[in-house]
Formats: sequence, C-alpha cells, structure tokens
Amino acid sequence: MTFHKFYIAIAALLFIPLSMSAAPQRRLRGLSNSSDMKMVRRYTDSLLLFRDSLYRDSVHAETIKPIDTAPYFLPFTFYEGVTDHAFSLDKKLSVTDSTLLSFYLSHPEWVENTQRRLETTGPVIRPKTVRESPTEVIEKELPKEPEHQPVDLIVFKPNFWSFGGDYYLQFLQNYLSDNWYQGGESNYSMMGSVTLTANYNNKQKVKWDNKLEMKFGMQTSKSDSIHSVKPTEDMLRYTGKLGLQAANRWYYTFQLIAQTQWARHYSTNSNYVQSDLFSPLNVNVSVGMDYSVNWLKGRLKGSVHLAPFAYNFKYVGRLSLAPNNGIDAGHHSLNDFGSQTTIDLTWNFADNISWKTRLYGYTTYKRTEAEWENTFSFQFNRYLATKISLYPRFDDGRKRDDKLGYWMLREYFSIGFSYSM
Repeated sequence: MTFHKFYIAIAALLFIPLSMSAAPQRRLRGLSNSSDMKMVRRYTDSLLLFRDSLYRDSVHAETIKPIDTAPYFLPFTFYEGVTDHAFSLDKKLSVTDSTLLSFYLSHPEWVENTQRRLETTGPVIRPKTVRESPTEVIEKELPKEPEHQPVDLIVFKPNFWSFGGDYYLQFLQNYLSDNWYQGGESNYSMMGSVTLTANYNNKQKVKWDNKLEMKFGMQTSKSDSIHSVKPTEDMLRYTGKLGLQAANRWYYTFQLIAQTQWARHYSTNSNYVQSDLFSPLNVNVSVGMDYSVNWLKGRLKGSVHLAPFAYNFKYVGRLSLAPNNGIDAGHHSLNDFGSQTTIDLTWNFADNISWKTRLYGYTTYKRTEAEWENTFSFQFNRYLATKISLYPRFDDGRKRDDKLGYWMLREYFSIGFSYSM
C-alpha cells in the first residue's frame, strides 16, 4: 500500500462515518482498485469499532493510550495550535497534532474550516484527553455516625411558686365608733399598707397559700391634749393555708391565722393603754374544707374556708387588758374550741374598679367573733387610686356598749398612691 493510498484511507475513515462531507466521498469514488477498497473498508471498520469502544467506555479502551481523538471525527479543521507546536523549540507534537500536520501538508484541499473562522461564531472548545481508565467505580462513603460529644445537660426545675403584692399610701377621712376595740377617733389621716403573697401549687393536689398583711395609719388629733399624734389603722396579720386536693375545686385544708398590731394605742386625753403589741394576740388554727372560687370568667376569685374544728388562742401581755378582750381577770391567755368560717374574695367589676372582701367568723357556741372587711378601689391609673373601706365587727366577748351593743364600725375614704403586682 503506497503512502498516497494510506492517507486516502485515513481521510475516508475520518470523514465518512461522522461528518459525511461531500468532498471525501467524491475522492473515495476515484478508487477503482477493488483490493484498495477492501483495505479501506476493513480499516474503516476497525476504526469504527475503536470509536464505538471509546463512546461506550468499553473494557478494551483501557489498553488505548490517551490521545485527542475528537478531531478525527469532526469536519476537517485547521487548528493554529498544531503549527505553533511544530515550530516551537520547547514543545513536542502529540500524536494527534502530528497526524493533523501530515494531512495539512499533504492534502490542504481537504481542509473545510479554520480555527479563526470558528472563533468568529464562538469560543473553540478544545477536546479533552480520553480517560486512561474510562470505567471508574466511585464508592460513596456512607455518612459516619457522629462521634459522641460531651453535652452539658441543664435541667430546669419547675417553679411552683407564685409571688404577688399590693401596696398603697393613702390620705383618708376616718370614722370610728366610740367603742371601737382598738380606740381612736374620727379624723383626717394618712395610712400605708403592704400585702405580700407567696403561693405554692405543684399541680399535683398540694398547695400552700401564704399572705402577710401590714397596715399602719397615723392621725393628728386636736381633741387630744396629751397625744398630738395617734395611730389609727394598725394591723399585722398572717394567713397560711395548706391544702390537699379532694375534688376539682375542693381541698382538705389546715389554716392558721395570727393577728396582732404594731403600736400602742391610748384613749383620748388619757394615758390609759387600750391595746399594744401582742395585746391582744389572736391565733386561730382550724381544719376543714377549702373551696377555690373562680367565677364570672375569672373576674371573681378567692376562697371559701369551712372548718368545723377550730382552736382559738388569745393572749394579752398587759393584765389590765384581759377583761377588755374576753379573758378572765388575772390571766394572760384564753383557750377555746369551736368552728370557723373565712370567705376571702376579690371581684373586679371593671379594669379599674374592684372590691375586696373578707368575712371571718368564729364561734364557741358561747361567744362569737365576726368581722367583715370591705375595700372598694377605684384605680385612676397605675399609681393613683381612691379607696373606700367599710369594716363592721361583732364580738360578744367584750364589754357591751350602751349605744351599739357588741357591734363596732370603722369606715374611711382615701386617695393616694396605689400599686399592685
């Protein structure tokens, strides 16, 4: 086979299978020798098999050296890089470049396109080298389980406590009956009050309510020539209830009420002491049932305590005050048993109008103590309010008054600072 026929066969192989260009086909028709045509067909078939093996990533392709085969199957194009590599001193021609250069020199008429013409239509994409191993198995690594990392575990204990308070400082007009058991007189005065609550409820049938009430008021008395300043409102009272839930709103309850006062109270124009610190001191312990009130969509809240068994302890530090508090002369204390009822409610008529009421009653079936505290509050804003208080009291263990009998009454109207939590 001559050199001329070899190049004709290569041209037929390159341009007949893919490009099917007209020029190579016309040149192959000029081959009249049947033996030449058979040789061209055999060579063409072998290269076609080689081409298909490259596209199919055949196993046989692993033995082929990586070369740029794309120019063999594309329309014949003159690439400038081939001549640049041929005339360069530090670069070597690849197998593809050497083959293309031979065709450029031997058969320039076969060139149908040039690189410069292609660049006018778009960038030229250079063929990539065939992979040496076309079949690659990429093993995907399974995600590793995260390594154990130390974690700081923070456990928040549930807070079953709730705290609240009510504070006010008021200027008031005060009225007391002449036989009020703590003494005093009608006047204009100033009064302060602090109420603190700390309630525990574990949502598992146990609750413990604590309330501490502290009130103290001062007045100026023109009618008293001995004492220019006298205390009016004076109370220190603790109420504690420990309950175990029996039903939805009912609790078996143990209740403790302890009450005394802060200061010493005198009769008008006299140094006679009517009451003092721990004179009297009243402690009431009772066991019964407690009902939790939550009515009118939460506007009326409180509790009702019914105790068929109650113990009452009354103490006076001054023996002279014993008869005035139902204690036998010459004794400091009184112990008796009976039954007790306490109703403690707060009714919010509106956002700025409320009524707090406390009805307390204790009886030994020989004597009875009852008091009904009522406070109406009109809140102008967060810090300013008006209060009206009505406080009737009944105690047949004291000395009977000629006008009111065993009844006593205290009333006041005030305006001033008020703040609730």
